[in-house]
Amino acid sequence: AHFENLLSRADSTKNWTEKIFRQTEVLLQPNPSARIEEFLYEKLDRTVPSRPNNGELLGQYMQDAAKDFGVGTPYGSTLMHVGDCERRLGSAHREFLQTSAISFLTPLRNFLEGDWRTISKERRLLENRRLDLDSCKARLKKAKLAESKAAAVPDFQETRPRNYVLSASASALWSEEVDKAEHELRVAQTEFDRQAEVTRLLLEGISSTHVNHLRCLHEFVEAQTAYYKQFYFIKPLSVVVSTWYLTWKAVDPLDVASTVETDTLKIEEVQAPATGTRKAKVLYDYDAADTSELSLLADELITVYTVPGMDSDWLVGERGNQKGKVPVTYLELLS
Repeated sequence: AHFENLLSRADSTKNWTEKIFRQTEVLLQPNPSARIEEFLYEKLDRTVPSRPNNGELLGQYMQDAAKDFGVGTPYGSTLMHVGDCERRLGSAHREFLQTSAISFLTPLRNFLEGDWRTISKERRLLENRRLDLDSCKARLKKAKLAESKAAAVPDFQETRPRNYVLSASASALWSEEVDKAEHELRVAQTEFDRQAEVTRLLLEGISSTHVNHLRCLHEFVEAQTAYYKQFYFIKPLSVVVSTWYLTWKAVDPLDVASTVETDTLKIEEVQAPATGTRKAKVLYDYDAADTSELSLLADELITVYTVPGMDSDWLVGERGNQKGKVPVTYLELLS
């Protein structure tokens, strides 16, 4: 039963690792043609040619357009800022792909193409040993049955000595066949037991595989978290775009600042509303970027609420006497 459980666990590990590996490939590179190209370069042991990704290309186009339209114009200046942001995001995406491929995809592929192939090979060998063992058992059973029949045939009252001699000779031959079959069975049993032990040790190594894949998963999540943090670069750009748009609409620049600079709220002066406060559970650790933010610890409960003029991606969080902005994506709002 223990061996059967090990087999079942190994098969499950292989199947789910394969599915996770394939879907992660799709997540990192949605273009199937690009995946095929990378696969071919890998099989040919050649380096994939470096080319700008979509974000970097878009950023380059925007910056080239800004130079053509004039960097001093509202549209050109904004294009230049947004293009720079897009290029940085494209670069961050490239770094994310490289880190994920090294820290997550490669270990999964190594398991499927290395460890699992070894396990499959030893399992097939064990199955062959089991078939040999079953064959030896059947041969021994047949030889013993024939020996018992041959031993029952001779009749000491037989009037024809020739028949008696033939029967005795047949009994001796089958006795020799039984000895040979027993020897082959012992050899087959020894080889089967040895192979079963080798296979068992490999199957028990699946636990170490899970530990290794867990470490790789942590690295993948850290790379993904670092990548999505880069999207905060877009935040000041929304201020730039809004500033130019409102300036073009002849709005007072002071009004522009009060409209778009939502991050300048003085948190220490914010008061909790009489109604509208909620409890929230923190999903992940978060380190405050400045004094206006509140650092968070995973699984703790805090009080949160919103105030007019604040970015919808943020809430005001309170923990005892501490107060600060907290990102909504790090919270699970409780009813």
